[in-house]
Amino acid sequence: MDTQIAQVKIHPAIGIARVGNSDQQPFIGPESPDQPALPPGSYKDGSGKVIRQAARFRVYGYNRAGEVVRELKLGEGDVTEIKWSVHLANKKSAWYQFHLALDIKEAAGLPPAQLQRRNFDVKGAERKKLVIDAGNKTVRASLHETAALAGKIMNRQVPLGSLSTQPDGRLLVVGGVGKSASYATPEKPISGVANNDTWYDDVSDGPVTAEVTIGGVTKTASPAWAVVAPPHYAPGVKTVRTLYDVLYDVFLAEHTLPTVQQISYPDHIEPLLSRFCQLQWVNHGFATQFGRRGPHDFRDPAMRQRLADPGESSRELRRQIYVQMRDYDRDGTSPVPWPWLYGDAMSSRKPDSVRQHLVISAEQDRVLALWADGRFTSGPPRTGFPNVDEAPPAEQPRLLDRGALENCAADAFHPGCEVTWPMRHKTMYSEPFRILHRTPENPEPDYGDMLTVQDAMGKNGPLYAQGPGDLTRWMAAPWQCDAASCRSGYQVQSGLGPRYSPYLPTFWPAQVPNHVLKNADFTTVNTPPAGSDDSAREKAFERRAVWLRGLTGTQSNAQRRQMVDDWFKFGIVEPREYTVGDGKFPPVIQVESEPGYPPAPDHANLINIQVPEAGVPQLAGVAGTWTGDIPAETVEAMLVQQAVDEVKEATGQPETAIAAGYLEKLDPFHGAQ
Repeated sequence: MDTQIAQVKIHPAIGIARVGNSDQQPFIGPESPDQPALPPGSYKDGSGKVIRQAARFRVYGYNRAGEVVRELKLGEGDVTEIKWSVHLANKKSAWYQFHLALDIKEAAGLPPAQLQRRNFDVKGAERKKLVIDAGNKTVRASLHETAALAGKIMNRQVPLGSLSTQPDGRLLVVGGVGKSASYATPEKPISGVANNDTWYDDVSDGPVTAEVTIGGVTKTASPAWAVVAPPHYAPGVKTVRTLYDVLYDVFLAEHTLPTVQQISYPDHIEPLLSRFCQLQWVNHGFATQFGRRGPHDFRDPAMRQRLADPGESSRELRRQIYVQMRDYDRDGTSPVPWPWLYGDAMSSRKPDSVRQHLVISAEQDRVLALWADGRFTSGPPRTGFPNVDEAPPAEQPRLLDRGALENCAADAFHPGCEVTWPMRHKTMYSEPFRILHRTPENPEPDYGDMLTVQDAMGKNGPLYAQGPGDLTRWMAAPWQCDAASCRSGYQVQSGLGPRYSPYLPTFWPAQVPNHVLKNADFTTVNTPPAGSDDSAREKAFERRAVWLRGLTGTQSNAQRRQMVDDWFKFGIVEPREYTVGDGKFPPVIQVESEPGYPPAPDHANLINIQVPEAGVPQLAGVAGTWTGDIPAETVEAMLVQQAVDEVKEATGQPETAIAAGYLEKLDPFHGAQ
């Protein structure tokens, strides 16, 4: 192979950092799709604060044929300097409201008021003060330089993180501390999920560039992108359709990545089926069906033996699993097919869109169809390269790109957790997984007071070259309000009945859990029984507590406001080893770390009720058009309490189990249709 360095590229192409409020040294985010979660205690410090996740970037040298030669490290192979530049920004407050992904046909029904700018009352040049811009910062690896990242919103200082280099020249990008606030005095009340005017947070994103001096010649690297996101509250748990799956489909469709011809059970099928099983640690509905001893426990050794067999004896089993996957043409709006996850057009009304629920990706569907037909190879479970540094150099860039994205949520892009729907458009990229950078000579046009669907999707729209803050600007402001609303089993009161489940469907439980195994219950499970009666351990293992049980009261907006302050008090779902040694329970069990809020009933906030009637005073109050004699917030509270009382009577559940309110997230058209 030619070992002459002709081109330099940064990997991962998109790196993911996450906010945290601990002063402890950040940990480095996943760098390989095969990398397991870190040991217990790695995500929170001794005081219960969340440790930040750093994104680490490297540079690789390629030859003229486009083959990876090696990683370029400072002081090795005539590499004398790596100069990194990063430009992070947060544009949420200066961007447009989010109510629905604008690239689906349902978006045509959005009324003009839902397409307007956030902080609409801020006009002209003042709007520039809504952008938290840290500026372009440069650090030189040879001097071990560091740089603080900070900007301002309405003249309020907002730290966004820092940059530093490691001794080998790799770059670490660390994000904000999870601080969200209102720039208004007194603060403006929280009024919804995604579009709270005057409120800001400290997530961010932006370009990462590098110049590498090797053999006395300085080469400019193909650039990358850094995204600073909210915490991953269940590290190691991956959703069924990850952000990597979404982007992979984009590049397959454009033929910029080759289609895999030989399907392998351990490489292509088992990782997907295992994700259904992994969700047992974050959602009780998935635990019942795909967890230990569930009817679809794909990780059970006897079940795996059948699934990995390409012969005729297991053909019908394979086919039945494949046909369980949702097909919009076949299934319409039915919630029954897999996966039991909400989709881009989810609403609390009786569904009239097939996108009420999620489908697996086109490539996932293709490989499952081949598997069902027996056209695959078998083998032992994949081990891969948990440590990317132990992989062959030619494999490392691919692992880095995938490792970062596979631990991010994809759709429902409603809006999502890390980034949202623009990511599925080919125009966003210069090559696979690499964001197309906007240059100073090509500034983004001003789209006016309203971003229409036509402008959003047009040739001069925001789906092309990107600048600092352009990926995260579509996300909820602040993110904590969306995290507090990412629950399961949303229903209006009239929909309650024998077919109602408080556990399913759900949004993004891999990122924001719904139901978890408490540490106290794990202690019971992991303690050998005193006698022959093992029922206490069995019951403890099956028991799940609502992850958001620490949010108090029944009022949705009050709970979202609490989440702004208490986001770090909620447990991190961590891997714990089952050490009894009798094989009765999984060898690794994901367990909620001890929460930092006062003890709360396990069932608190289990039942989630949308109250459409409460939307009238809430929306009018936010818009300043309420004319009633009684304050809008009082009327809203009365309607919510009435709904809670009726649900109590209808279900027999205590009030603590019920969370009710109007969520505009679940009514994207706000009564316009």
